Amino acid sequence: MRGTDDASGTLFSYVDLEKRVPSKHPLRLIRRIVNDALASLYAEFDTRYTDFGRPSIAPERLIRASLIQILFSIRSERQLVEQMNYNLLFRWFVGLGIDDAVWVPTVFTKNRDRLLTTDMSRKVMAAILAHPEVKPLLSDDHFSVDGTLVKAWASMKSFQPIHDAPLPHDDDPGGPPPPTDVLSTDTYKRQKTETPPMHDTVRQPRNVEVNFRGEKRSNATHVSVTDPDARLYKKAPGAAAMLCFMGHTLMENRNGLIVQAELTHADGHGERKAALEMINRHSPGSTRRLTLGADRGYDSADFIAALRRMVVTPHVAQKARYSAIDDRTTRHPGYAISQRHRKKIEEPFGWAKTVGGMAQTTLRGVERVCARFTLTMVANNLARLPRLLAQQAAQ
Repeated sequence: MRGTDDASGTLFSYVDLEKRVPSKHPLRLIRRIVNDALASLYAEFDTRYTDFGRPSIAPERLIRASLIQILFSIRSERQLVEQMNYNLLFRWFVGLGIDDAVWVPTVFTKNRDRLLTTDMSRKVMAAILAHPEVKPLLSDDHFSVDGTLVKAWASMKSFQPIHDAPLPHDDDPGGPPPPTDVLSTDTYKRQKTETPPMHDTVRQPRNVEVNFRGEKRSNATHVSVTDPDARLYKKAPGAAAMLCFMGHTLMENRNGLIVQAELTHADGHGERKAALEMINRHSPGSTRRLTLGADRGYDSADFIAALRRMVVTPHVAQKARYSAIDDRTTRHPGYAISQRHRKKIEEPFGWAKTVGGMAQTTLRGVERVCARFTLTMVANNLARLPRLLAQQAAQ
């Protein structure tokens, strides 16, 4: 018997959201670990809110919503809020009931400087890595470090000479310039009692043609009026320079999980400075012998000396000439193992740019981009946990 194609919906639903999600869905394991990690940060959340006034959106829900945005490659927070309105899987992961109202997109904007910060993203990462199921997956002694470029939310046309660069506008990148004519004294006296007439200003095109040929541009003489923190940089000879930031990660070598993340201005010394900061932040004052694998860009005498003072063996790839790494390091089998494992650090970078939306950030400023970059690395770790824990259980 053929069924009828009735268009009328039911008024009530008696199926719980928990039952609609398949029992073997990978988000179940991810959600359980995230909930445990956020529960351990309850006291930290409490210090960021007052004990009076109108209740805010729960910080745990905002962080879970940001993670689901990264995991499912949702390009904007406005689209995320729209999808949470009809996607039952997203509602279940965030913690919303089927009839609960979804907040407006500006909630993320209001909480970006209070909750969605670099400090909080690092604490979320540390809480997840300290989870009883995740901690056995980590190596305590062997690490790798590397950096990648994150394209800034600024065009090359915004890179203007410092003495000619206008002040950046908050939300009006293409409005008319302010009037430059000065009123005479008689005109000013007459307008004190009259309604000032509107000035006729010539509107500039939002996307004018600009020819940069023959013009020498550098970070010393130019600045982006869209994002002053962005720097003109290229990582490889022959590559095109672009306005960008430099993201850095510290990876443990056992399973390739990211244990530290950092984002700095793009320059030639940023990678080495960030590597020292991350290894010191991860193992402060450690007297245990650690190893750190890296590529040739880290083969610098001052960097190698700093690692040795921190009781860290530098398993850095050697330059063809004037290398600071000698046979005392390369003769050991562990050096070749570290060089083989360090290449896995490129996988989180590729995931972050293809899935996590970090090929070009939509935020401005080092602090906000760093917070997003760190949370993206948290999401990358979470995406790998279901398979890693299943492999561990099968052994």
